Amino acid sequence: MTFDELGLSAPILEAVKDCGYETPTPIQQQAIPVVLEGKDVIGASQTGTGKSAAFALPLLTRIAADGKPQVLVLEPTRELADQLAESFRAYAKHTDIKVALLYGGIGYGKQTEELRKGAEVIVATPGRLVDHFYRGNIRFNTIKHLVLDEVDRMTDMGFLPIVRKIINLCPWEGRQTLFFSATMPQILQGFAKWCLTDPVEVAIARREVAATISHAFYPVGLDQRDELLLALVRQTDFRNLMVFTRTRKEADAVATLLRHAGWEQEVTVMHSDIPQKERMAALRGFKEDKYRILVATDVAARGIDVNGVTHVINYRVPENPEDYVHRIGRTGRAEAQGDAFTLLTADEVDFAKSVEIFIKQTVERRKLEGFNYAYTALLDAGAKPLRKPRPAAPKRRRK
Repeated sequence: MTFDELGLSAPILEAVKDCGYETPTPIQQQAIPVVLEGKDVIGASQTGTGKSAAFALPLLTRIAADGKPQVLVLEPTRELADQLAESFRAYAKHTDIKVALLYGGIGYGKQTEELRKGAEVIVATPGRLVDHFYRGNIRFNTIKHLVLDEVDRMTDMGFLPIVRKIINLCPWEGRQTLFFSATMPQILQGFAKWCLTDPVEVAIARREVAATISHAFYPVGLDQRDELLLALVRQTDFRNLMVFTRTRKEADAVATLLRHAGWEQEVTVMHSDIPQKERMAALRGFKEDKYRILVATDVAARGIDVNGVTHVINYRVPENPEDYVHRIGRTGRAEAQGDAFTLLTADEVDFAKSVEIFIKQTVERRKLEGFNYAYTALLDAGAKPLRKPRPAAPKRRRK
């Protein structure tokens, strides 16, 4: 199947070609026709499947430039909102449709000006969107298409009450609602039933790890975690590396550790305590190869799309097994090969078991050859010596 067969408009198809897209992904094949029909959609979504284009392309086909908000997309984080707005603008480049991006952490001036000029697509985080509503900068009476993205993440961040308020402000009659969530706990099942009308279910989530990713746990004593991290980085032929931590404090500490160990000019860090402008600069610098190592909390695990990440290291086993799939899914994208290493200490064994239950497979335990391990009972579990690392993939031209 090609994009030409999906029913998209000529200007949108032209933008698709400009973006270098050749064949629609499975989710795009499933979702685009349904969205074009105007039906509500509920789907379990995972990053790396082409989900954003699956709803953005058909929505842009369905609307026309009239200077009034018609599409409203809610995202849980500023980074996701920024990335999605950038995609909408790229897809709409051959139309007169305008996109406004609304998120906190920066001033209101530019955002207010975008709204006053008349934007048909609004991409926003919930808190800043409501702020603009109370300032009289936006009304929702012309919204025809509502997209709720990463809803489980919004729930975790405490946004559900404010999202419910926003939904109530939008017209109910004739509104198309698209609902995407990586997981569907009981609270979200009831929420989806409340805000959707006869939705079509689109299966785009996966629990399995992509076949292109080689991943393993590396057992180690707690007092050697930092030492093993540095050894792994030194022995890994990476081109772009993402290191995930649980907390902001850990992210800062790991970034400092790596800088002092010889990667001073190559490391950047990203978490929610860092000012928004600096976070965007860090992400942009990593995408543009100014930095080769990005240390981040889970603010970068979901949705942040960076091509060419060859390796991922989890400084700790994620507490939520879904986050394991999201984190290591930053590598091995677009059929490229990728490697993911997770440091495992005794206090994290239960988290590791949860990951294996979630992905329905046993994760290989490995030992790093040549590393001077202090004894830990975890090493008695049959950890195999590290295989020779795969060389980093050749550098691709970025689109």
